Parts: sequence; structure tokens; C-alpha cells
Amino acid sequence: MIHSALLPNALGEDGRPATLGVMGGGQLGRMFVQSAQEMGFVTVVLDPDVASPAGAVAHHHIRAGYLDEQGLAQLMQRASAITTEFENVPAAALLTLGGQRPVAPAADAVAVCQDRDAEKRHFRGCGVPCAPWALLETAEQLAAVADELLPGILKTARMGYDGKGQIRVADREQLAAGWAELGGVPCVLEKMLPLQREISVIVARAADGAMVNFPVQQNLHRDGILAVTQVPAPDVPEALQQQAVQCAQSVAQSLRYVGVLCVEFFVLQDGSLVANEMAPRPHNSGHYSIDACDVSQFDLQVRTLAGLPLVQPRLHSSAVMLNLLGDLWFDAQGAERSPPWPQVLALPGVQLHLYGKAAPRPGRKMGHLTVTAADAATARDVALQAASLLGLAPF
Repeated sequence: MIHSALLPNALGEDGRPATLGVMGGGQLGRMFVQSAQEMGFVTVVLDPDVASPAGAVAHHHIRAGYLDEQGLAQLMQRASAITTEFENVPAAALLTLGGQRPVAPAADAVAVCQDRDAEKRHFRGCGVPCAPWALLETAEQLAAVADELLPGILKTARMGYDGKGQIRVADREQLAAGWAELGGVPCVLEKMLPLQREISVIVARAADGAMVNFPVQQNLHRDGILAVTQVPAPDVPEALQQQAVQCAQSVAQSLRYVGVLCVEFFVLQDGSLVANEMAPRPHNSGHYSIDACDVSQFDLQVRTLAGLPLVQPRLHSSAVMLNLLGDLWFDAQGAERSPPWPQVLALPGVQLHLYGKAAPRPGRKMGHLTVTAADAATARDVALQAASLLGLAPF
């Protein structure tokens, strides 16, 4: 990592501010950039989108593709260390960057997270339970699927997120049709399990192995997209929370991970825990940490990248986070409108975060709303009022 002499005042050896780079220009990159700038770092973003949210606030925006040789060379020239804001940045690009600059997380760790089969094999190798699955790459493997994996969920092995690239299949006929619908690309078939709820754990691990974590987050998804996060998790026993944290730490440790990592879990109807997937970056379910913790997930991303000390985050307020999708900007007839921000912001403890995206689209993440309060009941009550004003379903 960067030599520690750079960092308490964010200065390089030449006395000028050190520069941190990020691959990807979406909202996660934007919040990383804002955190880095608060600590005095110069920031540079590589993203092909001229209107990228992170590029709009960074000191430098390199408008290039993730495998563009000239763009990668510019990033290495400007940045002292480099991170990524989404898991589908090509691992090959991170490998190239890692040959010249510290990169966190490293290409090999990101590569595991990019492949659902490799991810599940890693979970199993760590002793972390996950749903039974089968890899489907050929017609022969499709025909040989075990009966006990059905009904199941067919997922593309790579590039799926927010419920995309997933089809529920009840029997072999639907499985064959689903695989064809997904283009016959490599997929995994996961056995459908009886779910009680969903949770996630975010950990940060430094290059020296130091590790900290945020509290367990209880999540609600709608149409495969995170809708609500509550912290502290209201319906998860303490022993199960401890197990989830231990599992997430084990995953990060075995990857020799450096950076911020989120592991999503399912709590089954019988109260047991299985890992769903992991994200090698800050996570939507951790956005509340900006307002409800003394250090946010983005602060820890900066610290792990820059070699600064990690501290265990302190949750100083109960919180509920509501995802704000582009649907809110349209009425029932499809006409564009402005959400009722004045009424929402009149509620106590409400913080609005909009991501600076050029235009709303249904299903597009436009921002999030965090409600903080002295206790969980109050935070939930205010969040339900905000949801009602926005026309969001109760939770």
C-alpha cells in the first residue's frame, strides 16, 4: 500500500496531496470521492460516461473504457493507489493496474466475486454455508441436473446484479427454457430455499490483516433491488448476527482481501444462515453509515486504500435507509414529476442523498433517504411516513 508517510495529512513525498483513483463513475464512486476529498486527497475517476456521477465531483475524470490502454496509463500516472466501485470492472484491467500501483481490492479477489460458481466454491471452502447449486455450461450438464435442485433459481454465472440475469424455474422444462432465454451462457442453478429474511454484513480489511465490521443490516428487496435497510437488524437474534459477522470475516480473510467487502445472507425459515453472494466494494445496504455511524463505509474504503488505521465503526443512531428509484419521478400516467421533497425533508432525522444522475428511469437508482433517530422504533415510524409521502410500499 502507499507508504504511511503520505497519509495522516494526505501528502505525498513531494509535499503535494496524494491522489486516489477509482475505476467506475457511478454513485458508489461518487461517495468514495467525496469521502476521500474530505480527508484531503486528490481524486481521479476512470469511466466512459461523460456524465458519470463520480466524474462530476472528482478532481479528474478520465473518459475511457475500462480496458482502454491509454486510459489505464493515465490513471496509473495520476493515482498513487486505485480502487473499484463495482464488481464488473474487468479483472484484467485491475491486474494491469496492479502491476504498477497498489490496487485494493486486488484482481484475484474481484475475479472470485465476478463468477457465481467460483464465489460459491469459495464460500464452501471457508466453511460458510450456501445454497446447493450446480454449474451449467453445456447441454450435458443441463441434462444431468439433480432433481433436488428444483425448483430453483437460474442465474448467469457472470455480470448479473439487482435481480438481472435471474429466472425462477420450477421443473426441467422451465430450466431448459430459462437457459435458452439467458442465451445459453454459463449459469448456476441454485436450489430455492424457504426464506425468512435477508441480511448483510460489511467488513473492511487492511493490508496488514486488521479487520473491522459494521452492524448486521436487515434488508428488504423488491423485484431484486434493495428497497429498505434497517439497522440495528430488528428481527435477527444476536447469536445469528455474530455468526454472520464471523462468516463475512472468514470470507475476507481467506481472500486476503484489502478493502470494503459486503456479504449478503439469507436467514431461512428454520433460523439457519446461508450466504447468498458478495460484493467487492461498498454496498447499497451500507449507505446509512454516512449518517448513522462515526465512520462510513466509504471512509473505510479510503482508509484501506491509503493504508490508514481502521477503527471499529460506532453506530450512534438507529437508522432506516430507503432506496430511491427513478419510478418516483413519474406519475401513474408516466408523466415526469418532482417527488415531494419539501414534505419529506420536514420530517425529523431525514437526510436526502441524490446521486446527480442526468435523467430518471424506472428501476434506476437515483438516490437514497436515511432516517436516523435515538431508537429503532422512532426511525421506523418516520421512515414509514416518508415512504407514504413518496408512494412507496410499507415495510
